[in-house]
Amino acid sequence: MTKNILCFGDSNTWGLNPITGKRFDENTRWTSLLAKNLGCDFTVIEAGQPNRTLVHNPPFDGVLSGVSYLRPYLDKHELDFIIIALGTNDLKKRFNLTPRLIADGLNDLISSVHTYYQQSSTSQVPKIIISSPPKIRITEQYSRIYKDADIKATDLCDEFKRVAANNKCTYIDFNTFVNMTDGDGIHFDNNQHLVISFKMAHLVKDFFTDC
Repeated sequence: MTKNILCFGDSNTWGLNPITGKRFDENTRWTSLLAKNLGCDFTVIEAGQPNRTLVHNPPFDGVLSGVSYLRPYLDKHELDFIIIALGTNDLKKRFNLTPRLIADGLNDLISSVHTYYQQSSTSQVPKIIISSPPKIRITEQYSRIYKDADIKATDLCDEFKRVAANNKCTYIDFNTFVNMTDGDGIHFDNNQHLVISFKMAHLVKDFFTDC
């Protein structure tokens, strides 16, 4: 039976090209490449959304917080995996959030997933994979929006690792194989998408070799 994987994240999951500002095509973004790397036994549901947050809704962009938008995907799909890749947008200066408060938002999102499946008598709880936000590099383009976010991002990775461990979720640290030295300092380039797709495919396959 085909395994369904929900990739729930922000613009880096959506596949925003840091050079053009448009979306990378299906041969470039990591979610599409993940599907190709895993093969026909898996279906990857791409649920990236630019500006998506964990805590507050961004001004002028409508309801984009993770908690409010995840449930429609849970209702629609029988999921085996949920990959959560969020947190970067919460580092924006206008939100004035500490890494601990952002991590609390992640904890709330995970709790909402668990509650959803506890209330469902027919669905098995999917495995949850938490990815670290990248340790961003402040560039002139984002210097006002993300002021001091590069400092917070380091602590945020530690907080996410703690939340993942407390909730018995698998944690993958993008920063062990992704270095935001090029581009706009916020969004993955095409080579980084390629590496992430391979690392994530390997992680998913490990669930079955360990069984």
